[in-house]
This record gives sequence, structure tokens and C-alpha cells, in this order.
Amino acid sequence: MLAAVADAPGRIADVLTVRDVGDPTAPGAGEVVVRMLASTVNPSDVITVSGAYGSRISFPMVPGFEGVGVISSAGPGVPAGAIGRRVLPLGTAGNWQQYKRLGYSWCVPVPDDLPDEIACFAYINPLTASLMVERFCRPGVRNAVVTAATSAIGRHLAELLARRGITPVGVVRGTPGRTVADPADWRAVVRTDEPGWRERLRAAVGPRGIDVAFDCVGGEVGGDVFALTAGSGVFVHYGLLSGKPLPAECFTRPGGARVELFRLRDTVQTDNGQHLSELFAPVFENLRRGCLRTAVGTRVGLSALARHLRAPETGRAGKILIELQR
Repeated sequence: MLAAVADAPGRIADVLTVRDVGDPTAPGAGEVVVRMLASTVNPSDVITVSGAYGSRISFPMVPGFEGVGVISSAGPGVPAGAIGRRVLPLGTAGNWQQYKRLGYSWCVPVPDDLPDEIACFAYINPLTASLMVERFCRPGVRNAVVTAATSAIGRHLAELLARRGITPVGVVRGTPGRTVADPADWRAVVRTDEPGWRERLRAAVGPRGIDVAFDCVGGEVGGDVFALTAGSGVFVHYGLLSGKPLPAECFTRPGGARVELFRLRDTVQTDNGQHLSELFAPVFENLRRGCLRTAVGTRVGLSALARHLRAPETGRAGKILIELQR
């Protein structure tokens, strides 16, 4: 079978090759083999290949945390009706290959009415946004701030907050060609590349302060957003796009907001995947309603993936959809 393999840590465009590898061995007890249909490139894949998680990742490795496929064979102890089921194969990377062997408990059944190109993106951003809003948007929350508001997860957070009657303030870098998907979802959008942005953010937030902040940037921007979060509020930190940690005062400031470090992995890896169908139920329902969806910008066959990642970026909006059987 074909697989995209990173032989060593590094920049993904430099270290990824697509080649023939051995087919997966027959599934053991409680295991299945999934014929992969589609996957995508997520920042978590890029970060993993870079070597950032060296303590738990060994090379060579097949990237790909998101994807959808069909169970093609099953080992002892797996229900006979599982074969032919379309699933999200979770728990590990390895979705950038034509077949993946894994434990059946890590396979989330996909509703029949969700096409592959929608189901493929149901995991990292939609599930993260859904869990964070459900967990941290307590009754009475009105002032919310979202950093990296032009990102896919920023859009998802705005959609979910709108359903609760909350119109957030977005914080963006001001990257040329990048804008929030729907300006009507935001009370204000503040660009950090413009002078006086901190004052504009303070004015947009108002004297009450931020009730809940969702930050995936860290660094000085994260610290500035934290400083505007009310002492009774919560600062949810779930990423580090700046590559710089939050200032120490975010954790030591007397009377400061509560800092919550959210990692999707901590929730997903609980109880060996037994609760995954329950976690995904609200995500699938939102996808049916047209919420939490991800636009596809480029379709590429697995055989062309490495070449595509080495090509200069064209600025095309939307995510890459990897078609794994070509």
C-alpha cells in the first residue's frame, strides 16, 4: 500500500515521502483494519512531524490525525456488523496511508448522511471548539474574546458562541488575504499589526472585562488578552501559534483570571476510547445543521501529497482534502 512517511523530524515539506510500504498485518483481538478514504493536513500534523512531541513520537512515522475510512477486516471480539462501517479512526496518527490497523474502540461510526468530505474534518477543530464552549461558557457569559479569529477553529467558536447569544471580539494578526469568515459573527475584530491595538481591544471589551477568552496564540498577545480577562473570568489556553509561552504572570498574578490549559488529547485518550461516540454526537448534529463545517480548498491524491506540500503556497482558502485511494 501507499503511505506518506516522515523519516525524521523536521519541516514537513522536507522530510515527507510517499512510498510503498507493507500492508498491515491481520487484525488481532479487538482490532480492525480501516481502508482510508480521506484525510487532511492539520497544524497538529505539522507540529508533530517537526519533533515537538519527541517524548511520545518515534520516527519514521505516518502522520495524519484526522480522516475517514471503511472497516475492511476485523479480528476476534469485534462485532460482525462492523465490517463495512464508515468510521473516524482515532487515537493515534497514521491516517496518511491507504490502510490503518487499530483498536476497534478507537473507531467512531460516521452517520450515513454526512459525506466523506464533511466527516473527514469532524475531529480536531469541531470537537475542540464544541468541548471548550460547553465546558467554559457558563450561564451569564457575555464578553468573549477569541484569538486567531481567522482560523478554522476561530470560526467554529464564533458559530457556537452565537448559538448562546454571545458575539465575541476577535483578535487577528492581520495577515494579508486572511479575514474572518463572517464579519457579522464578531462584535469587533482587532488587528495586532496596527498601532494602538491594545487600546482598541480594551474599548471593545469594555469595563466589565472578558468573561471567557479562548487563546491559541500565547506569547505577548495571549498575555495582553489575559490582562483584560476579569478576575472572575476564565482564560482558556489551547495552543501556541506564536511559539512563545504565556507570560509567567498569567499563572502568578494575584486576583487574576483562572487559566485553563485545554488539550483535546486529555479528553479523547480517556478510558481507551469508550466514550468517543458520546463526545461526537453534538459535533455530528451540528454538522448536519451546516455548522462547524470546513471548506475544502484543494483535493490531492496521496501519491501527490509530498509534491503538493513542497510547492509554493498559492493563498487558496480552505483545507487540503487528501484522497487516499489515488
